Amino acid sequence: MPGIAQTLADMLDNNAWKYPDEIAFVWGDQRVSHAAFLQQARRLAHALFQLGLKRQDRVGILSQNSLAFQEVYGACEISGFICATVNWRLAVPEMVYIINDGGPKVLLFEAAYRDTVLAMRAQLTSVEHFICIDGAPAGDFALDYAGLIAAADPAGVPFRPRPEDIAFLIYTSGTTGRPKGVMLTHAGQVAAAEILGSDQRNCPADRLLIMMPLFHIGAKIIQLAQHWRAGTVVVQRGFDAKAVLDTIAAERITVTHMAPTMVQSLLDDPAIETADTASLRMIVYAAAPMPIPVLKRGLKLLGPVFQQQFGQTEGIGTTLLAHQHRPDGSARDREILTSVGQVSPRVGVRIVDEQGADLPTGAVGEILLTSPGVMKGYWNNTAATLETLRDGWVHTGDVGRLDDEGYLYLVDRKKDMIISGGENIYSREVEEAVVTHAAVSEVAVIGVADAKWGEAVMAVVVAKPGTTPTAAEIIDHCRTLIASYKKPGHVVFVDEIVKLPSGKIDKVRLRRLYGTKTN
Repeated sequence: MPGIAQTLADMLDNNAWKYPDEIAFVWGDQRVSHAAFLQQARRLAHALFQLGLKRQDRVGILSQNSLAFQEVYGACEISGFICATVNWRLAVPEMVYIINDGGPKVLLFEAAYRDTVLAMRAQLTSVEHFICIDGAPAGDFALDYAGLIAAADPAGVPFRPRPEDIAFLIYTSGTTGRPKGVMLTHAGQVAAAEILGSDQRNCPADRLLIMMPLFHIGAKIIQLAQHWRAGTVVVQRGFDAKAVLDTIAAERITVTHMAPTMVQSLLDDPAIETADTASLRMIVYAAAPMPIPVLKRGLKLLGPVFQQQFGQTEGIGTTLLAHQHRPDGSARDREILTSVGQVSPRVGVRIVDEQGADLPTGAVGEILLTSPGVMKGYWNNTAATLETLRDGWVHTGDVGRLDDEGYLYLVDRKKDMIISGGENIYSREVEEAVVTHAAVSEVAVIGVADAKWGEAVMAVVVAKPGTTPTAAEIIDHCRTLIASYKKPGHVVFVDEIVKLPSGKIDKVRLRRLYGTKTN
């Protein structure tokens, strides 16, 4: 009989025991109960076992969102195999590096990436078996997913994961060099699911819509938080504003997860005016702050549904709860909206100086986080582990401050700080000034090479439709809000700002594109 959930396998067992006929996943017209999902996960785990996999062997997955992707996760969770995800947006050399670093014995992929896998195949040093999750042609190099599962034992494998075992190997975006494989344990992910589920007030009646990429921890941990309380997860292949609105109405979605740029796209879609969103009680947003104009419009159209979460693959962080989103409240309410919230009772936060000493309230320094859900370390990278994870605290690389009520305010990423003429300029502060211009839809601020000052401030701007702001207007506007030395010296207008799969702005790529241009 299932009992206390100490591993993700326990969660799957508990849900199938208590809610066997309730729906675990919706994928298009398919509806899969908790009991049926557990059986499918066991069958797939046994199929992988028959191919020679042992507990803690890695299983690679290259796919966009799908039910099969969730089944691969489930097979690893029930067996103790490690699910090693691959970002399908990467170039072939980047994928090769990640796969060879993680060392999976099996690589599952969807047919859309068959040519990509063929291009990589000879370079993959660990992969012994390739499995196509949506059908392999006869005589193909890949095994057939459905056939393997059909021939497998529904009882599963003769072993189970232990709480300290690694559940997932998820690679960082590689913003500071090569991507690093973050080792996330069963016990850690169960704890993170419980913490986030509590903050989100998840219950078995909730219906979660996922369209963020499942190879990323953001989508995965939101799904686990939902299944911590055995709710239903509706999976979409990717983000499309009209499809999201249609699904919210058709599936009576109560919770979803988006980047702020997705929220803006949703609010800009003409269908929002007549869409049935009455079932929606929460939009969890992460990856970036919500611009106040977007938040106000969202509150008007959707109600008090917004909740912010801050964290990273290495560990969960803070939450700005829905009732704390009061843009029309007091001055203190509006100040709180510029924060990323407070920690939950099982999460700790510190602000430290360069020597690791704690700083007083209000002082700016590096943000450290700890919780039962922090990573075990980086795969094959002891040096990076020792640098980032010290005494159970994750050194995030983010710069911020705490106020006297424990609200955390992000100032910048360490690497995004601009040093111009000896002055430290935080790009986030400049971005907050630029985005208040009436014609600005989105902005990213970076440092660019400058012969006189070392670095100069550049704003990469997306203008609102129907507007044509000039660089001079943007610069003059900032001069009224921040110190003159902080204002942009250069402004570039673009149709779209490049982003990482998480929804975060890809400043590494922006610096490659514009970092040497100063005119």
